[in-house]
Amino acid sequence: MKDLIIIGAGPTGINCGIEAQEQGLDTLILEKGKLVNSIYNFPTNMTFFSTSLKLEIADTPFISHNDKPTRQEALEYYRRLTLSKKLNIRYKAQVIDVKKKDSSFEIHLAEEILYARKVIIATGFYDTPRLLHITGEDLPKVKHYYDDAHSYIGTKLLVIGARNSACDVALETWQKGAEVTMAIRGDKINDRVKYWIKPNIENRIKEGSIKAYFHSQVVEIKENSVILNTPEGHIELENDYVLAMTGYKPDFDFLERLGIAFEKGPDKIPTYNPDSLESNISGLYLAGVLLSGLKTSELFIENTRDHARQIIEHLMTKLSR
Repeated sequence: MKDLIIIGAGPTGINCGIEAQEQGLDTLILEKGKLVNSIYNFPTNMTFFSTSLKLEIADTPFISHNDKPTRQEALEYYRRLTLSKKLNIRYKAQVIDVKKKDSSFEIHLAEEILYARKVIIATGFYDTPRLLHITGEDLPKVKHYYDDAHSYIGTKLLVIGARNSACDVALETWQKGAEVTMAIRGDKINDRVKYWIKPNIENRIKEGSIKAYFHSQVVEIKENSVILNTPEGHIELENDYVLAMTGYKPDFDFLERLGIAFEKGPDKIPTYNPDSLESNISGLYLAGVLLSGLKTSELFIENTRDHARQIIEHLMTKLSR
């Protein structure tokens, strides 16, 4: 039996693992995908809004070429950190369920059950896109993640959304030669779009380089077209690809299956002790950005770095009893 099993090998899971290891705990991190899987799935040429200083964990300097690091630099930083700390990480280990048994936990994988005295869930939210729930969303031409502009050169591309990701995608693909159209539910580009991106996308829309349909939403996706519901009624546009930059959310189905409770209200904030980050289930802790529920713009790596210390300090007092 392990002292601690951490579910998720993102920056928060890594940070918790390092903190636990330094306290002498027999710790295992389970990751269903790749190390820092969310960052790995960020756009290939992405630059962080945060500085490298704010992305540092475990008192380990993050050196980047510029003030704001790239995705590639972040991957390298967390990889080196994981190797140097000799963290015990098991990959391709998707957790199906976690069950409390007396004073310990059963962690159910597809073909195996592991045991731990305490559990930390640090699964983030980037693995679960907010779906449109419309006909054609399952077509191969539809993606909820953006990788690189090269695939869209010379194509008719629809970008859904008006936040940072959608604006970044629209600009980059347009600059590389795609014919870009945006479908935007509101009446403008979101006010929280990065200050150096917002005027750029607004000017491209104003001059007509990027066509934007405001107060509009996609109602159907077809092999060679999309149908939008606009203020002027339904219109059908020729289309090769759809990038649905509609945001992401924690895996609520998984959390609910575990018995995690949520606060009342539309944001689905998990119930937890703000001092210890222990959930409503004794001995099961929640860490990182999943604590924001659907308010995913409120928590990032830089303002969740203390979660590891909070949890491990509280966890140690419980294990010493």
